Amino acid sequence: MSWQQAKFTLAAKSRGFHLITDDIIKQIPEIHNYQVGILHLFLQHTSASLTINENADPTVRMDMESHFNHFVPERQPYYKHDYEGDDDMPAHIKSSTLGCQISIPISQGRLMLGTWQGVYLGEHRDYAGGRSIVATLSGELY
Repeated sequence: MSWQQAKFTLAAKSRGFHLITDDIIKQIPEIHNYQVGILHLFLQHTSASLTINENADPTVRMDMESHFNHFVPERQPYYKHDYEGDDDMPAHIKSSTLGCQISIPISQGRLMLGTWQGVYLGEHRDYAGGRSIVATLSGELY
């Protein structure tokens, strides 16, 4: 059994849902060394999220953003935490709803995502900086 851990930062992205699967594979090339294992990704932020969804049609990401903006609207009179901007408290709610971590199985050096699956970064702030992710690999090496 082998354990490895690395931290990397994604470049700042606009508000919305962004497909980051290729970024992860580029940042964590050690994935290719695992015959079987798990990649755990932990996002070190409270106003963004990680999730897995459709990787082919970009309108899915657009619809996700539209839905979450409707589901968790800005400028609600009951929000007390508003000194960081109208988008901040809704961003925290979206982050908690979707989550800040995912685990993906590895087999024969590849992430075992389904044919139409990809990893999304949900960027819930209008003007966020880069996002840091801790990646932990565990499993059997070749």
